[in-house]
Amino acid sequence: MRFGVGNGWRGLAAAVLLTGVAAGCGESGDDPGSAGGKASATAEVAARGERIGAAGSACELPVTFDMAEFWEAEAVDAADRKTDTGDAAADAIGDALVDLLRQGPVTMVCEIDAKPAGKLGFLRVWTGEPGEPGDADARTVLEGFVGAEKTASGEKYRAFTSGAFSGTEVQYTTTSALLEETKKERALAVSTPDGPVVIHLGGMDTEEHEAMLPAFELAKSTLKATS
Repeated sequence: MRFGVGNGWRGLAAAVLLTGVAAGCGESGDDPGSAGGKASATAEVAARGERIGAAGSACELPVTFDMAEFWEAEAVDAADRKTDTGDAAADAIGDALVDLLRQGPVTMVCEIDAKPAGKLGFLRVWTGEPGEPGDADARTVLEGFVGAEKTASGEKYRAFTSGAFSGTEVQYTTTSALLEETKKERALAVSTPDGPVVIHLGGMDTEEHEAMLPAFELAKSTLKATS
């Protein structure tokens, strides 16, 4: 089964333009409570929209989960981003975009857009190949993912369970040297027979991020292995 087949993706060109000088990573730690400062059992969960991940859905993934109502998913295929036009500047931009699709041990395969629901941000899904280092350890995968973000700091990790999955969740902050702003980020990782899966929630700023947390909680609480 081939995961993440598709031509569409949004938002990465802007990320290239907004990438600033990298700051050093902060120390990581464990959060004895939830990564968001409130128990996951009482976390707000968004209204359900479509289910994503199964064959025939917008993104075919090793896992399935419910998207928030009105959010729209689009598959991302790194192979479609590679260009060889003979124009050095255009090809350099294409290569930079391809690089953005890879973070640590995983590659972006699906982008779920919040704009149709009136919010600014994305829930992005990243997958790794079976047998990659850390494949059997969700925390190792997540640490590699966060560690590849050079401006990450204040990492707080916690274990979570959702159905048959036992995974790891992290809250951290990133800093834009260009905008001189720090914002919250959230991600989780689980291991599957088809390789590790990371689900990441960013946002334009911390306010937008926190407004979209119910969508992240919905995805986490409805995770199932793709049958």
